[in-house]
Amino acid sequence: MKAALTSLALMLALPACAQSKPAQNPNDADPALWVVKDADTTIYLFGTIHVLKPGLTWFDEAVKTAFDKSDQLVLEMVQPDPATMQQIVLKNGIVTTGPTLTEQLPADKRGAYLKAMTDAGLPAPAFDKMKPWLAAVTLSLAPIQKLGYDPKNGPETVLADAAKAANKPVAGLETAEQQIGYFNGLSQQAQIQFLTSTVDELPKAGEEMAKMVDEWAHGDPDALARDMNESLKDSPEVAKTLLTDRNARWATWIRERMAKPGTVFMAVGAGHLAGTDSVQAQLAKQGITAQRIQY
Repeated sequence: MKAALTSLALMLALPACAQSKPAQNPNDADPALWVVKDADTTIYLFGTIHVLKPGLTWFDEAVKTAFDKSDQLVLEMVQPDPATMQQIVLKNGIVTTGPTLTEQLPADKRGAYLKAMTDAGLPAPAFDKMKPWLAAVTLSLAPIQKLGYDPKNGPETVLADAAKAANKPVAGLETAEQQIGYFNGLSQQAQIQFLTSTVDELPKAGEEMAKMVDEWAHGDPDALARDMNESLKDSPEVAKTLLTDRNARWATWIRERMAKPGTVFMAVGAGHLAGTDSVQAQLAKQGITAQRIQY
């Protein structure tokens, strides 16, 4: 599940930084924020947690100030309407021929998988036409949704609504088809490993999610990077597809955007702004420095 939660954090959704500080109250969050700038261009880099419980006050202080100064909001993707998204998922995540999903799993993993489905209140037969990646994502979402985590409370939704209210244009670094395609393009072996690791770690879902949110809320990307690196160390294909390659592409996008004047607020999963392969690290390879904003 840790790998699954990490993958979700990378999809919907960190170099040397300041030490984390205690929150002023249980609901006060001060997530990390960076800036890249030259004479006529400013790009803020904000890491998000794609699903949150209600009540965290993160859209204030330096984050709100940076957003208000920006001419444009850039997200990982602009969320399509639910019907369109469902069509994309069904097209890429469902197969109508061949062995069932249960039959594709190693024999010693089938019992745990079926028990996990039962415990989550999900009908295992309905999953048998799913590709392993889709079953893993669906199964990993079930327990955290029961705990109150919801994309409606996530920064992407809040920021998109604020941009609409302020008449700021919103753009996506990727399309929904591309994002689903990253999962769909994983090898069968990687997909099966993704699903079985999700099943193995399912009982710890709430604990791990709470830890990630706490690290994010305290502005501690170093801790988040350690957790993510640990969770992905046995899944190099997933790490390359969902993390490293995308970070490199986004760094190139930032470099090219710096050629045009203006101010941009760019919000992506916090995991992309963490660790040795972060967007900031990729920018450094291109001679561009991202500076942490202290607040």
